[in-house]
Amino acid sequence: MHMDGLEHFLQVFFDPVIMKKYWPAILDGLWVTLGLSVTVVTCGILLGLVLACLRSAGIRILNLLIVAFADIWRALPPLVVILIFYFGFPGIGITFSSWMVLFLVLSLVLAAFAEEIFWAGICAVDIGQWEAAHASGMRRLTVLVWIVLPQAMRMAMPSLTNRSIAITKMTALGTVIGVPEILYQASSAQSFSGSATPLTLGALAYVGMFLPFVILGRWLESRMNWRRR
Repeated sequence: MHMDGLEHFLQVFFDPVIMKKYWPAILDGLWVTLGLSVTVVTCGILLGLVLACLRSAGIRILNLLIVAFADIWRALPPLVVILIFYFGFPGIGITFSSWMVLFLVLSLVLAAFAEEIFWAGICAVDIGQWEAAHASGMRRLTVLVWIVLPQAMRMAMPSLTNRSIAITKMTALGTVIGVPEILYQASSAQSFSGSATPLTLGALAYVGMFLPFVILGRWLESRMNWRRR
C-alpha cells in the first residue's frame, strides 16, 4: 500500500510525459516573470530612493505628499489595485495592458516601501556628520550623495533585499489578469492536462528563479554591511 501510494504521488506530481510536454510553456512563463521582476525591482527601488532624497530636503508640503504616497501604497492590497487598474480604469477611458498594470502596481508598492527604508537609513546617520560637512563648506546635495547615502544604503540593504524578494513573488498575481507568467502557464497546463505535474514544474521554476535572488541578497548584505568589515 505504501509503494502504491508513492507511485500514485509520483504519477500525479512528477509525470515525465506531462513534464516533457509542458516544460516549454513553463519556461516561457519563467522568462516573463524574470523580466517583470527585474524591471519592477529596478524601477521601484530607484523611485523610492528619489522620494527619500526629496524628503530629506525638508519641504513641508512635499514631505506630506511623499508620506501620504508611502502610507497609502503600503496599506493598499496589491490584488485589489491590480483589478481596479485593469477592469475599472477602462471605464473612464484609461487602458493599460495586463503586463503594464502589474508593472505599475508592483513598482509603486515597492517604491513606497523602499522610500521608507531609505528614509530610515538617512535618519540613522548621525546629525553630526551633516553639521561637520556643512561647516566645511559642502552643499547639502553633496553631503547627501557622498556622505549620507552610502551609509544609509548599507543600513537599508537587508530590509530592501527582503522587500524586493517579497514583491517579485507577487508577480504571481498577474495570473488573474492574464499575464503569461509562471503561475498562469502552470495553471493553464494543469487545466488542459488534468494533472498536477505542471504545478510542480511551476514550483520548480519559482525555486530556480528566486533561490539565486536570495543568495545574491545574502551576498550583498555581507558586502555592504560595514559593521562586518
